[in-house]
Amino acid sequence: MTVFRSLEDIPASFGPSLVSVGNFDGVHRAHVRVLHEIADRSRQQGAQSIAVTFEPHPTRLLRPDSGLKLLTPTQEKLRLLEGSAIDAVLLLSFTRELSLMTPRDFVQHILRDRLKAVELHEGYNFHFGYRASGDVQLLGELGGELGFRVVAYPEMRVRGESVSSTRIRELIREGQVARARALLARPFSLRSTSTRGRGIGAQQTVPTINFSPYAELVPANGVYITRTRVENHCFDSVTNIGNRPTFGTDSFAIETHLLDFQPFEMAPETQIELSFLARLRDEIKFSSVQALREQIQRDIAKARHYFGLMRHTGTSIEARS
Repeated sequence: MTVFRSLEDIPASFGPSLVSVGNFDGVHRAHVRVLHEIADRSRQQGAQSIAVTFEPHPTRLLRPDSGLKLLTPTQEKLRLLEGSAIDAVLLLSFTRELSLMTPRDFVQHILRDRLKAVELHEGYNFHFGYRASGDVQLLGELGGELGFRVVAYPEMRVRGESVSSTRIRELIREGQVARARALLARPFSLRSTSTRGRGIGAQQTVPTINFSPYAELVPANGVYITRTRVENHCFDSVTNIGNRPTFGTDSFAIETHLLDFQPFEMAPETQIELSFLARLRDEIKFSSVQALREQIQRDIAKARHYFGLMRHTGTSIEARS
């Protein structure tokens, strides 16, 4: 997959193309449905498929006080987009100037003139242009005038939930990682490196990894059944997110206890992927370290039972399941 980071990067020979424009935060089920469609149709037509997305997320420029936390930072989003088999991504810098473009100018100068779009594929609630004044209906009108076809996709629902980045963020903030997984079609995951913890997990005889500070969205404080990938090593795991109140400190951490641990080398820059499968409980302040130790063992027993059931039923438990 080719990544264009500006309009100037796009060669004159690029196109004709089938295009989908969006933030693609999370690259969830509904996104993937559209991306697979443009990838398939472009191959049938001898054209190219391209997703147009933005950095930073427009909300961060237009509403900087919103405190938006992303499901997928840019590099992770690009990695997931590549998995959809599209040919290219245009990662546009979202500037004040771009935000002021009218819907017509955006479509005419970027999608038609630069990308040579012959088809645009968008969700039913797609909005674009200055103050989000363009919608799917206007896009269809512009397509009729400028010579491209518009395909609009209806709302996708899974288990009664609307598949949207907004809804998935809400579920993650609430700690409902299993429901979020259904909308994403994979577990919600974090990617980072490790940092030195306070040695508490090791004192409880459970090998642990502490995540480096993470700027984007994390699940609500609590204890989760997780799957941890460290390069080629995969571990069943239990992860605590929170402030570790039993030890009398207010120091936020993401601390993962590795089950069935086997020693391996890990450099400070080694990437860790932590995938959230189910929530076990809230974070609790225990009366003693011994009470915490006993609870950790109960958490581990529940996690082992969970993984045992998944293996028995043949359910995938890999980080990218």
